[in-house]
Amino acid sequence: MLYIPGNNPAMLQQGGVYGADSLLLDLEDAVAINQKDAARILVKHLITNINYYDSEVCVRINHLSTPFGKADLEAIVPLQPHAIRYPKTETAKELLELIDMIEEIENRHNLAHNKMEIHAMIETAMGVQNVFEIAGCHIRVGAITIGGQDLTADMNIIYTPDGAGIDFARKRIVMAAKAHHIDVIDTVFVDINDEEGLRRETEYSKKIGFTGKAVINPRQIDIIHEVYNPTEDEIRRAYRIVKEFYKNKEAGIGVFAIDGKMIDAPIVTRAQYVLELAGVSVGE
Repeated sequence: MLYIPGNNPAMLQQGGVYGADSLLLDLEDAVAINQKDAARILVKHLITNINYYDSEVCVRINHLSTPFGKADLEAIVPLQPHAIRYPKTETAKELLELIDMIEEIENRHNLAHNKMEIHAMIETAMGVQNVFEIAGCHIRVGAITIGGQDLTADMNIIYTPDGAGIDFARKRIVMAAKAHHIDVIDTVFVDINDEEGLRRETEYSKKIGFTGKAVINPRQIDIIHEVYNPTEDEIRRAYRIVKEFYKNKEAGIGVFAIDGKMIDAPIVTRAQYVLELAGVSVGE
């Protein structure tokens, strides 16, 4: 998920060519207060006029406690991007209030309530404590994300390369998302020149269950894809596992072996996920 400042017309126009799975058009932290209205107008017009190809489009609005949040909703909701990102979410109650406002706007524009997702951003200790309820409070919540920089500020700690200070928060947020079967996106890696550091952090993010990672520079996209995309060997093995699963299923066999290693339902599920990521189908 590539962050693009809402007041950067060049990046906004080129967003679709960078190769990110998702573009986050940002009206919040990336935009100075005296640029908020201009950024909103720019994003509103470009969403409807720019081809972003296969990248999904999300818009991060300002918090409703600010003077800009409601105006952001009025401008963006009628355009129905893939998702609205809500910053500094702390309770399920405030997210439900946001969704009520969104659906009231949709009603006025005769829009369905099932197209646009809501992504809740966890950036405070209170949000981490309440993340399970936030993740499951409404069917429209499609992802939970962590904002590492704001979270460390809220905790009065310094973000370190090993991420130790927010490790508990990362794992708690992942677990909440997995429990509710929604996506979970890791925070940005701010040093765009440290490619090895980015790779290490992304590998760790994947290892603990994140389904994706936010980036602040197009140069970081390829590394994220290299880490998250299945390798050729992983795809071949997954294909073999699923193929054997279907064959044994027909014979009434639930557990079988490949190269002397037991294959059961959880391993098959993981193999099917690998094939889904790779866009490979296996006929029964």
